[in-house]
Amino acid sequence: MKKLVFLLSILLVSISSSFAQTAAEKELIQLSMDKWQWMSDKDVDKLEKLFDAKAKFVHMSGTWNKDEELDIIKTGRIWYKKATVKDTAVEIVGNTAIVWNRITLDAIVREQVAVTEFTVTEVYQKQGNDWKMLALTFSSVRDTHQIKH
Repeated sequence: MKKLVFLLSILLVSISSSFAQTAAEKELIQLSMDKWQWMSDKDVDKLEKLFDAKAKFVHMSGTWNKDEELDIIKTGRIWYKKATVKDTAVEIVGNTAIVWNRITLDAIVREQVAVTEFTVTEVYQKQGNDWKMLALTFSSVRDTHQIKH
């Protein structure tokens, strides 16, 4: 009887852990989708709250910090018009999460139309009740690129 109770306890802990992780993964996927919309809308107020003070952003033309990224979005030097997300994967380790999105990005960069295939890597850290973005990296890829889950 004790073994049965022990096994049931282990099973319940496993089920609740996987449910919690699934809920966290869903939360992060939604947060990432919201971020793409906020970037498209140039909503720097929401992005400012999402980006950690020490966040770094790696693009094809350079790497910059939070203030530079927000200024680029606000002024429209890069307008992330539309990110079409084709695939997403999430890994959570402790209070750190990595979200990969395979996207087609429609943007205006220095007044030029740019449509580019990317795999975007986003690193988040749970701070209190909120996820904060620590890093966002664009990697140019072919349309056939796949994220391995």
